[in-house]
Formats: sequence, structure tokens, C-alpha cells
Amino acid sequence: MGETFYIFKDGDLRRKDDNVIITTLDGDKKNLKSEVTDEIYLFGEVSMNTKLLNFLSQQKIILHIFNYYGFYSGSFYPRESNISGYLLVKQVNKYSDNNSRLKIAQEILKAASHNIYRNLRYYNGRGVNLENPMKDITSLMNTLDKSSSINQLMGIEGNIRKIYYSTWNDIVKQEIQFEKRVKRPPDNMINSLLSFTNSLIYTTVLSEIYKTQLNPTISYLHEPGTKRFSLSLDIAEIFKPLIGERMIFSLLNKNQITENDFDKESNFLYLKESAKKQILMEYDKRLNRTIHHKDLGREVSYRYLIRLECYKLIKDLIGEKEYTGFKIWW
Repeated sequence: MGETFYIFKDGDLRRKDDNVIITTLDGDKKNLKSEVTDEIYLFGEVSMNTKLLNFLSQQKIILHIFNYYGFYSGSFYPRESNISGYLLVKQVNKYSDNNSRLKIAQEILKAASHNIYRNLRYYNGRGVNLENPMKDITSLMNTLDKSSSINQLMGIEGNIRKIYYSTWNDIVKQEIQFEKRVKRPPDNMINSLLSFTNSLIYTTVLSEIYKTQLNPTISYLHEPGTKRFSLSLDIAEIFKPLIGERMIFSLLNKNQITENDFDKESNFLYLKESAKKQILMEYDKRLNRTIHHKDLGREVSYRYLIRLECYKLIKDLIGEKEYTGFKIWW
């Protein structure tokens, strides 16, 4: 696995010889070691040129860009070198066949819902009474296989999420009054944290897809559209409960993130730079956390679990093995 660099300070990002150098406005320089870099995240205002972009493309380094307020703007996605016309045709054919698409979409949501349930079970076993929400989610999960359309599936998923979010005021020890998911713009601390961490997971999934032969614009649960890598949205659904939401619970319950880490005048819309750095440190730790994989018989990182999800989807597309979504077992 290569390294990920997060750049917060304003400055100048340039290629120098065979390296990528960030020079801050204060004149400080840092070598990002292009030979071991997979991703660069830009949070500061950074100038660059096409010479750098060409070099990043040659090195297969993905550049993820966030605006001043910490909202995801987009990614520089180098030209794909690991491509397969054969797999692309298979991927499109699966999408075009309604039954095949529905089956994959069901598997994605069955895995995502199971992982949500495991989060509730974890806290239910630690003194938070979540028996009724768990029963309600189980009941909805049992209807996923009976759905006959993507719209039906998305409706079930919305109801599961609604029940799940209704438990957060019980799980989170801070007084935040989180009632529902609000995205544009987020209206409280939890919604701001969700928007930020979901963007991180989306970009991480995109980076892992890039290392495979999958096309990130052809998806099964989310409708493919313009200006987004919708397959990243599909796969991110599975890993948000494990990586993002468990992290949010931990950060809030340990008071590592409090209302002091937000701009209060903006109704807690904007995270302070120190808070973003704190979250990114924890996020990196979680991506690098390892578990013993039952099927592989070895330790794998959370990040590599995302890559394995891509490989499982490829096996389904080429008819080798039916896809089943990743489910937390610990």
C-alpha cells in the first residue's frame, strides 16, 4: 500500500526532477516521495501546473481536492492504465440487465444494512437499549430480497437509515440533538461530521477502484450519471458503518471532537482545521487497522477490504463467483 498525504497549508505544488514538492507560503518545503505515494488530499489553496498533473498521471497518483470549508470538490483521476475492454462490456451488460443489476444492488444493501445492525448490536451490548430499532431494521432487511426495483430498494434503505439515525442521540454521549440526515448544507455537528467522513470514504473507494479494472462510472445501486463516480457510492455504502460511523461515535464519545471544533457562527457547518487534522489522523489509523480475514487466512487492512470488494464484484461480472457484500463478523 502506498502513502496518503494531506496538505492543509496554502502554497505551491510542483514537480521537481522525479519528486513532488510542496512549498508553503512561509517557504517551507516537503518532498512527498512520489515513488511511494498513492493519493494526495488538498485542503489548502495550492497552485500547480500541467507539468505536475502529467507527472501525477505517469505515477498513477490520484489528487483529491476539498474546498476551503472542507467540502469535497473533485478528483484528478489519472488516465487508466489497468483497463480491460472485456470487463467493461461485462460491467455494462450487468447494469443493462434489470435482474442482474437488482441482484447486485440487493447484495450491496444487505451488506450495508447488516453492518449498520452490527453497530447497533455493539452499543446494545454496552448498556444502550437498542432492541426495538434492531428488530425494526431486521424486519426491513428481510424485505430486501423481495424488492422488485431499484426504487423499492432505495426506499427500504432510506427507512433503515432513518431508524439507525434515530438511535444516534442514545449512542452519542454529547448533547447534539441529531434528528435527521441533512446534507446541503449540514445543519449540526453530526451532519457535518457525516458529510466530511463520507467524502473521505468515497475518495478512498475511488482510489481502490482505480487499482482494479473496474470502471468507476458504472454502478448498480446508485444510478450512473454525469459528474460522479457512482460505483464509489455503491461500495462506500458497505464501508460507511465500519469505517466512518464507528469513527464518529468514538470521536464524539471520547470528546476528541466537541462543539469547540466547529465554527459556531455557521451553525456548526464548518470544521476547524485542527478538527479536520484530528479526524484524518483517526481515519488513517482505521484504514490501516487489520483483521484476520477468514477466507484468506491472513491479516488484511480495512483499506484492503475495500479492494477485495472490487475483486469480488469482478468475479461476479466474469461469471466466476456470485457477488456477496462484505459483512462485519466481529
